[in-house]
Amino acid sequence: MRFYPSPTGGGRERVREEMVFDRLETVEQRYEELGRLMSDPDVVTDYTKMQEYGRERSDNEAVVNTYREYKAATAARDDALAMIAEGGDPEMAALAQDEVDSIEPRIEELESRLKLLLLPKDKDDDRNVIMEVRAGAGGDEAALFAAELYRMYAKYAALQGWKVDVVSSSDAGVGGFKEIVFEVAGKGAFSQLKFESGVHRVQRVPITEANGRIHTSTASVIAMPEAEEMDVELRPEDIRVDIYRASGHGGQGVNTTDSAIRITHYPTGLVVTCQDERSQIKNRAKAMTELRTRLYDLRQREQAEADSATRKSQVASADRSEKVRTYNFPQDRVTDHRINMNISNLPGFMAGNIGKMIESLQVEDQTERLRLAGMA
Repeated sequence: MRFYPSPTGGGRERVREEMVFDRLETVEQRYEELGRLMSDPDVVTDYTKMQEYGRERSDNEAVVNTYREYKAATAARDDALAMIAEGGDPEMAALAQDEVDSIEPRIEELESRLKLLLLPKDKDDDRNVIMEVRAGAGGDEAALFAAELYRMYAKYAALQGWKVDVVSSSDAGVGGFKEIVFEVAGKGAFSQLKFESGVHRVQRVPITEANGRIHTSTASVIAMPEAEEMDVELRPEDIRVDIYRASGHGGQGVNTTDSAIRITHYPTGLVVTCQDERSQIKNRAKAMTELRTRLYDLRQREQAEADSATRKSQVASADRSEKVRTYNFPQDRVTDHRINMNISNLPGFMAGNIGKMIESLQVEDQTERLRLAGMA
């Protein structure tokens, strides 16, 4: 597809080209308008307006810069083609053809980039993410696997320079977790970890297996964009806050004070707890953040289920009961079933080197979204 309307294009393709071109022109005009507005003395003194316009302009900057580069490359290519069509000096025509040959790949690259930039951005992509890993079928082995998944994500987060903070956990007593909830804080954390939701399956010989038989166990993962106070209204009459003494492992003082928090949300029946901090205030703040996040996530999923177009994307909206990945230790292979991708070196993968898999999931999601938008 040519974003710059082609005089030789015909029918539906021609209409689609013009629609995309008009959209790019509109974005560029708005970008220039925002620049003028931000120079207006009345706006300069209005902090809220400056922030609003600055954010909008920043969001469009990549599209505009890429579009301008695309227009310049297309113009240079067309000038060279015109020189060839004139049929003058053969040497100049040969040079012009060389220029066309060198510019065309760049034009195609810019077109591909513009397609992705024009896709509606997930408004939650830049948020922090709250993740829940819960042991499934498999008893102690499932609990151990849940703990390994948590460590895998924590190590990946460390490689990205992100911060991991445990919100709540339930110890299985064998070095594993019945469940663990944790926050991953960092720009774009949700955009990279949102595809992890679903059932993860492990196949290996448990350390407790005397006969060397391979067992299959599971753990479920949920990745939710962290909600802010403005996203969800929590009315005092809709929640009950219980304070109790923490139990299980913890730092000095955790188990000797009434610092653990349990919050119940009456309208939905959701219950969240936090007991990992010594401070009751910190536990309450963490629990409130988790509750807002779960309510926000619930609302987002309800909207997604009502939107048939959204539900068509098998990567972005994978059902949480769906088996998404298998970790096969005897064969040293991890398989993502949504994109039929296999990666060897399972120990390295569990050590947090999951970037290649995440990138492939993102590319598959972008490809599907382009197809649904009619730009593939």
